[in-house]
Amino acid sequence: MSWLRALRKTARSGMAVERRRLEPLVAARGALGLALVVGGSLALFGPGVAASSAFGAFQAAIATFQRSWRPRPTLALASGASLAVSTFLGYLTGAGAHPGLFLALLVLWTFGAGLAWTAGPTVGIIASSNVAIMLVTVTLPTSVAEAAGHAAMIAVGGLVQAALVVLLPVRRWGAHRDALADALAAEADYARRLRQDPTAPFDPVPLMTARSAAAVTPRQARRRPAELHGARGLAERIRPVLASLADPAVGVPAEGTERGRVRELLGAAGAILDAAAHAIRHGEPVELPPAAVAALRTPDTHGILHGPSRRAAVRLAALLDDVVETAEPRTETAAAARARPSLLALTPDVLAAMRAELRRDSPILRHAIRVSAVTAVGYVLGSALPLGHGYWAPMASVMVMRPDFTQTYARSVARFGGTLVGVALATAVVQGAHPDMWSSAALAVGCAFGMYLLMRTGYVVTQVCVSAYVVFLLGMGGSEWAQTVRERVILTLLGGVLAMLGYALYPAWETPRLRGRLADWLVADGRYAATVVAHYADPAGSVCPDVREALLATRAARIAWQEALVRATHEPVRHRGLSHAATEDAEHALAQFGRIVMLMEAHLPERGAPAVPAAATLAEALRRATERGAKAVRERGEPDWDDLRETVATWDAPPDPLLRTGARMLLEALDELSAALEPQSPQPA
Repeated sequence: MSWLRALRKTARSGMAVERRRLEPLVAARGALGLALVVGGSLALFGPGVAASSAFGAFQAAIATFQRSWRPRPTLALASGASLAVSTFLGYLTGAGAHPGLFLALLVLWTFGAGLAWTAGPTVGIIASSNVAIMLVTVTLPTSVAEAAGHAAMIAVGGLVQAALVVLLPVRRWGAHRDALADALAAEADYARRLRQDPTAPFDPVPLMTARSAAAVTPRQARRRPAELHGARGLAERIRPVLASLADPAVGVPAEGTERGRVRELLGAAGAILDAAAHAIRHGEPVELPPAAVAALRTPDTHGILHGPSRRAAVRLAALLDDVVETAEPRTETAAAARARPSLLALTPDVLAAMRAELRRDSPILRHAIRVSAVTAVGYVLGSALPLGHGYWAPMASVMVMRPDFTQTYARSVARFGGTLVGVALATAVVQGAHPDMWSSAALAVGCAFGMYLLMRTGYVVTQVCVSAYVVFLLGMGGSEWAQTVRERVILTLLGGVLAMLGYALYPAWETPRLRGRLADWLVADGRYAATVVAHYADPAGSVCPDVREALLATRAARIAWQEALVRATHEPVRHRGLSHAATEDAEHALAQFGRIVMLMEAHLPERGAPAVPAAATLAEALRRATERGAKAVRERGEPDWDDLRETVATWDAPPDPLLRTGARMLLEALDELSAALEPQSPQPA
């Protein structure tokens, strides 16, 4: 893709506005916390302290909106405390008296914020926002004592927002309910699609999101509703049963009486899963469709279906009964839960992960270097230009820069466009109404409410509200509006341009790493297959922790591949070994490979069943072949599976026909992968 086309696409995505479900009560709660902090600070300490405390409350509320499964009060407290520390240290270094010392701290602080993306987007966003707001708040105090007071009030702002989350809960456990309900709804949709397409693909993202939401802190575990515990595991177990029931390779023929009954069962499963998802999402009793219940409980199923399909139908009915029972609201809470470490307990792991990113090929390290260099250049240029308010340039840079190209460029365009509109609107209000201190505070709180309400609709909308918010907030001190209009627009444009130049000069392209991501997925798929097949040689029943771990690893590898593919889509980089066609075909082949393994997992032999000794040889052959194949993929070669083919060909009809069929289908999927990766003439990506 050319640079011109990439810029056009990223600009369009940055200016896009989406229709999303709004949460007015949550937005009103955040605005209420901001109003309490601003009003109290104005009455007790004056506009300078009020501005600092307002930034603390404003940022703490934003932290509670981030996609995180931790308690919202914890996020608000962490945001307020970290911003207070940043502000106090920034003032101590002498932002005005000793700009060189402050610049050194700014570079160090920004570098750490860049590395913080290792811990996830929530931590990365909070850390980046702290650096940006610090650039403003360090200019407000005039002494060390005042700086300590400002830092304390910033922390108070986070404390107020945390207290309001506790005192005014809005849809408690709502995000966790949505995650589990989305997983069940995805299973329901999968069941319906299998009626028409017996080999339909399944996106594991909802299940992975639900798994992440199921990990709770000890405090959360004592308060979590019982219906949020257990249904996720059942949804995980239902998916392979649905696939094995529908697939003609291991189940019923593609047409006929048996296929008709399978379609009825799949439709009934979809209806029941939808009912359970609705009940969990809203905390209501499960209302089962009578037709679906009748289709599952009809005795004709045992007479029509036979072999693996009959076993799958019986198991599906039992699992759906468990889902319905688990989804019913109850007053008691579940005792067992997946443990999520506290923030303090997580700190050593995060630091270790950040140290691990200190390597030349790390995109996180490149982002940290890039954002700290751009912020330093922006600060120097902003201070040197005769515009005043020079911190707007580095603040814009640090807020828009992300570890990937698309987000950085899209947010740069959106921030400038939103700033232009927001400042224009705020200017019109100031010129027309000439608001006093309290009116400016009220207008700032109103803009914050709009920002909280529309936060998820698009970055450009957010920036319109934020720009107006800052203008009104600084206007509380009697500053002329003209001081923050033309200068802020020019410096925001400068910051955005610097961010875009920084990525162009020191990029971290995802496109060249696509082969590595694909190879990682192949290795994970191969280990998953080897683990499942090995249990045919040593039957241990359907519950096997090593199989579960291998499945989670292959899901993580698949999601990493898909996310990398999305990031690479708009990069102005010619492909380096993977064309669009090869990418699609390779992804399809590995997805089919994983689906076949899942079918084999659904029919693992029970403990004590006859062993299949040849399965151990096949398992080892699968592991070796996929590891060698992954090496070939990374080295831009064409993987071959001759050793695996010989292993399958030497079998003397294993006693388990499903294992024999599965081995053949796995080999076919790997052959499809090789065909997809055949050398082709280079084409633009």
